[in-house]
Amino acid sequence: MKLVIINYGAGNIKSLQFAFKRLGIDAVLSNDPVVIQAADKVIFPGVGEASSAMKMLRQSELNRIIPKLTQPVLGICLGMQLMCNTTEEGNTKGLGIFDVAVKRFTNKVKVPQMGWNTINGLKSELFDGIKDNEFMYLVHSFYAEICPNAISVTHYELDYASALQKDNFYGVQFHPEKSSLAGEQLLKNFINIKS
Repeated sequence: MKLVIINYGAGNIKSLQFAFKRLGIDAVLSNDPVVIQAADKVIFPGVGEASSAMKMLRQSELNRIIPKLTQPVLGICLGMQLMCNTTEEGNTKGLGIFDVAVKRFTNKVKVPQMGWNTINGLKSELFDGIKDNEFMYLVHSFYAEICPNAISVTHYELDYASALQKDNFYGVQFHPEKSSLAGEQLLKNFINIKS
């Protein structure tokens, strides 16, 4: 099985590579559209600021490639947010895969949300073997609103979509590679999704 992690300059990709290595999979790092399109599964990571990340995607034309991928794709953290229509971070237009806006938490709570929080209302094969109220590790200042594509919900100031799914596209706000056994189970589940 060929797993590609999109390497576009906005991701904590080493920890992801190590996480898959522990599962016996050598993930390939690439920003080459041909390599990405030929993969069995694709990981779209992201750490950093939305407008500069989108700029890097446009420079490599990955903004056009990613929405057209037909194999299972997993967006993580900023990667998930960039798969949405828009984000308030830098008033950025996203890839439009998920029909939802990304908003900023207010200053009534500590921003960013950093640390462990629970996921609930799990609705996807991505969560096989993972129970409601499982803890996942999050670091973020922006959140995707609750929408029909939400497959898990987390509460921080308000309820928000901590995971999204539409067709072959999946997104998680939390970092599965830093989320202990539950996160490892989610990565295994993603690997096992039938293309």
